[in-house]
Amino acid sequence: MTALDPTDARILLALDDNPQATVVALAEQLGLARNTVHARLRRMESLGPHSRRVEPEALGYPLMALMTLSISQRDRSHAATSLGEIAEVIELLATTGDGDLLARVVARDTTDLHRVTESILAVPGVVRTSTAIVLRQVVPLRLSPLLRRLAAS
Repeated sequence: MTALDPTDARILLALDDNPQATVVALAEQLGLARNTVHARLRRMESLGPHSRRVEPEALGYPLMALMTLSISQRDRSHAATSLGEIAEVIELLATTGDGDLLARVVARDTTDLHRVTESILAVPGVVRTSTAIVLRQVVPLRLSPLLRRLAAS
C-alpha cells in the first residue's frame, strides 16, 4: 500500500468535513492545483474500496458482535475466503492469542446473530467461535486524529 503524505491527509480531512465537495472546491479550499487534487483522489481510490461512510444500523443491522474464531490450520486459507463471502462478516483479522481470527459481525437482532453464527460454524475449517456482543460504541473507528497529525507534519 502506498503511504499517504500530508497533502493526502489534508484532502481527506476536507472530505470528512464536506463529503460532497468537488475537486474544484477542494483545490480552492486547500490552495492546491485542481489537477493535483484530482490525481491524488484517483490514486487514493485505486488503493481499495471505501464503503465505510455507511453505518451498519442504516442498513438494518443494529447489533454488532466480535467473534474469536479458532481455525483448523490446514483449512486456514479456504476458511478465510469462505468467511469473507458471508455478508454479515464486515471485518476479518488474523490475530495472536486464544483464536486465529477476529471477526466483526453485524446482525439484525440476537436471533439473526444465531443464524450468522451457524453460517460461520458451517464453514469448513472453523473449529470453534467465542462471541462478545457489543453493547455500545464508546469511541467509533476514527482516523481523523492520525490524519490531522500527518497533515501538520
